[in-house]
Amino acid sequence: MVIENEPIGIVKMSNETGYPHHKVRYSLRVLEEENLIEPSSQGAITTDDTHEFVSELDGKVDHIVDKLEGMKLDEAAEVEG
Repeated sequence: MVIENEPIGIVKMSNETGYPHHKVRYSLRVLEEENLIEPSSQGAITTDDTHEFVSELDGKVDHIVDKLEGMKLDEAAEVEG
């Protein structure tokens, strides 16, 4: 959400997601500690590390999805079983 809407503040993020302010604030703090966002006077903004992290995360998620797809039982095997 920060990537698409930066800079974005806690109130706007809370209103758009429906999450309470305290949960948004905590999540932003965690992202800041990981150097994925940084505060600005207008709200949270991304850092140089953000896009690399997201790219790697997408690859990892794709790998997990591929593994799970490979673990699925064939429909034919399910019917026979």
